Amino acid sequence: MTDRKTPEHAPIAQFQSADGELLIGGQPLSRLAARVGRTPFYAYDRRLLDARVATLRAALPASIKLHYAMKANPMPALVCHMARLVDGIDVASAGELMVALDAGANPQEISFAGPGKTDAELRQAVAAGIMVNIESPREVPILDAASAELGLPARVSVRVNPDFELKASGMKMGGGPKQFGVDAEAVPELLQAIGRAGLAFEGFHLFAGSQNLRPEAIVEAQRKCFDLALRLAEHAPSPVRFLNLGGGFGIPYFPGEQPLDLAPIGDNLATIVAEAADKLPDAEIVLELGRYFVGEAGIYVARVLDRKISRGQTFLVTDGGLHHHLSASGNFGQVIRKNYPVAIGNRMTPPDGVEPASVVGPLCTPLDLLGDKMPLGHAQEGDLVVVFQSGAYGASASPQRFLGHPEVVEVLV
Repeated sequence: MTDRKTPEHAPIAQFQSADGELLIGGQPLSRLAARVGRTPFYAYDRRLLDARVATLRAALPASIKLHYAMKANPMPALVCHMARLVDGIDVASAGELMVALDAGANPQEISFAGPGKTDAELRQAVAAGIMVNIESPREVPILDAASAELGLPARVSVRVNPDFELKASGMKMGGGPKQFGVDAEAVPELLQAIGRAGLAFEGFHLFAGSQNLRPEAIVEAQRKCFDLALRLAEHAPSPVRFLNLGGGFGIPYFPGEQPLDLAPIGDNLATIVAEAADKLPDAEIVLELGRYFVGEAGIYVARVLDRKISRGQTFLVTDGGLHHHLSASGNFGQVIRKNYPVAIGNRMTPPDGVEPASVVGPLCTPLDLLGDKMPLGHAQEGDLVVVFQSGAYGASASPQRFLGHPEVVEVLV
């Protein structure tokens, strides 16, 4: 049965098409697929990365520094590109630190977060001259010993687990009992230990949650984080020079979701900046964003291997799946599975209308589902399925060795 209604999905207006074919990096999708040489692959559009950073800078006070949380997408070529656009990089392992340094990021503007840093990683951080976000009292003597051994100051900030949560966030990273950061009420004692150890204290890192599309919730969290930082600064061993208010900016994935309105966030940050000039005059205010920078700039592309009809339902069996894109399969944090935006990339304006079809992968598990009963163009073997909003938490967040299938290719175009 043919349905000529427009497919329903989150907004994907960032991409254009020509002659019925999706354009990525200015190239028709089929040409890019030929250039890559095989499917599946991820493709990230440089121009969209540039535009997102420029849009954010235009909406925020000029003094706000932007850091890229590279856990969202650690592809080396993409990190190199982002390092030229943003002011700093946040890493979450020694492996990511190596990529950031190789990308040319300024060590003075690299921070290292994570609740389980090894002794070796902390020593590497001191040797590299980057800032460590302390998340446990355990890290203080290790950093002190590394500083003495290497003859280098251990630059530190304290990651604070706030006494509130970011409302309506897709993933809560602070508030209540958490493995992340130091509980706000325990921070004054930790600051004393940092002072006794002689570590180079620089400031605070507060990150309440991620994937939020409600500007009012982000505004409230930033205000509360700033007020909390003011209270904790009274116990600091030296003036606060660094204040990371986290991120939490979301992107639309599912039907009914709309892009985040930046205007109220910019207005609120202007107020915070003005207040900080008086109360924290030495502090640089930082926003740390990952998904928001890169998520909408990427697509995942798989080729249709088989068009299968089972008891009246159409299945498009592709050469890609959850082993490459766990998030789109719904197995990376979704409680109730929802469809990412999906299209047949070489049939963006299907002449025969659309039909309900499910996009599945080659794995021997019913979890290998990229699109469930979605209105799609009438795809045939060889057509290219595109999963949008795929620039963040894609290849590196997926079990690529599951069932022994080939790893995915990634390109920056």
